[in-house]
Amino acid sequence: MFASQSDLAKLVALASSPTIQRFFPALLLTVLGLCGAIFLAQKETLEVKEHLTGFPDSATTVHLLRPSVLAALCLIPAFTAFYYGIVRSLDRYLIRQFLGGFALCFISLLAIWFISDLTNHFEDFQESGDVWGFMGKYYLAAFPRFFVDYAPYGLLLGMLYSLGKLSRGQEIVSMIQTGRGVARLIFPLIVMGAMIGLICLGFNYRWAPAATGYQDALLEQAKDGSLSKARNVVYSENEENRLWLVGSFPFKFHLGEPLENVIIRSFDQDGKPQWRMEAKSAEWNQETHDWTFRGVERWDLTQIFGGQALPRFEENLPDPLVVEAWPETPWQLIKPGLRAEQLGIPGLYSWLVQNRSSEWGNKRRFLTQWHYRWAQPGICLAIVLLAAPLGIVFSRRGAAGGIALAIFLCIGLLFSSTVFLALGESGYLPPVWAAWGTNVLATVLAFVLIQRRLVGQPIYQTLRKLFPS
Repeated sequence: MFASQSDLAKLVALASSPTIQRFFPALLLTVLGLCGAIFLAQKETLEVKEHLTGFPDSATTVHLLRPSVLAALCLIPAFTAFYYGIVRSLDRYLIRQFLGGFALCFISLLAIWFISDLTNHFEDFQESGDVWGFMGKYYLAAFPRFFVDYAPYGLLLGMLYSLGKLSRGQEIVSMIQTGRGVARLIFPLIVMGAMIGLICLGFNYRWAPAATGYQDALLEQAKDGSLSKARNVVYSENEENRLWLVGSFPFKFHLGEPLENVIIRSFDQDGKPQWRMEAKSAEWNQETHDWTFRGVERWDLTQIFGGQALPRFEENLPDPLVVEAWPETPWQLIKPGLRAEQLGIPGLYSWLVQNRSSEWGNKRRFLTQWHYRWAQPGICLAIVLLAAPLGIVFSRRGAAGGIALAIFLCIGLLFSSTVFLALGESGYLPPVWAAWGTNVLATVLAFVLIQRRLVGQPIYQTLRKLFPS
């Protein structure tokens, strides 16, 4: 049966109601987020399964959380829209002004970075053979890293732009006259900064740290035709007294792709050389754990004359040469070549667990980076707290000073994170303090500035007194 005109009128009235219109973006983003979460989580689950198949000694739990983290990332915009729907109209107005300023500033930063990066690497893109497809893959992989690095700058500029615009129009004064304090005024902006920080935290779990290494590998593939994850990796097997030198690790070595340009040296219990072997490629079988070497050349170093080893070239070696019962796995071989800056939380945690009793690795560097993965998104919230009291002004005279001071303070804090990390990796600070030091410093400074704004004391002029004229 067809609906009557009165029923259609009721549906139109219901769809045009303020409540439905307010929560429609949240419903739409929820549907889109769930679709994206299902698609990406399935893909990530397959990648986790492949990784754990190749490296069964990895920390299983943290890797199994990767699809859940990716799904949560897809739903953060829906949570933000839902928060927008439940707050009051004045809060929604502030959120719209802030998000507009943040989007404008962030897209401007993205455009500047894109033009600069494209200028530097366009010749490499041309060498790939598929310019547009390669560029899409390259910049899609680069976006998580860009977001984590530039979201704080976008927050700073967006806060100063939106709050400065409201201050110039005397809208801030009007809002305060309604009975709202400065703290209550900036609370929805703090929530927005926290949401952006959560996005950074999700990207930091794996995809942002891995982006730099994957970009470099893609550029190498465009130039040389090979996709490498690490080069010139040295590994010492203490129990069997073997020393490995791997010239190139393929990016998907855990899927069985062979290692290239491998050199292996064997020693006896007294440290005397036994043999030396070179191979163009080495492939590890996940099921039998056998090593298959191709293009093999080996020298016997057991004959000693005059205190020196006289190499004897071994002929008639099978090609390929299959070696059984060696305990080394590709994951063990590549660990010394991994860079802590390019590992996410699962990779760092697995490395720390497996090297808990090792003495050769720089564990401070990996432990500092592991803490920094959790601490770095807090910079977004700290910058919101810093920029809010400096962006809110009650006269035209104080606006320029507050903006200049906000930019100076935030750049200084972002620079200090590099200094803290260097101190932590070198052992001058505990790793946890090195990772969270910038956050603690920024939060304390932000609360001091907010307190002075709450009591109505000038910030810029007060800080000028700390410096000699």
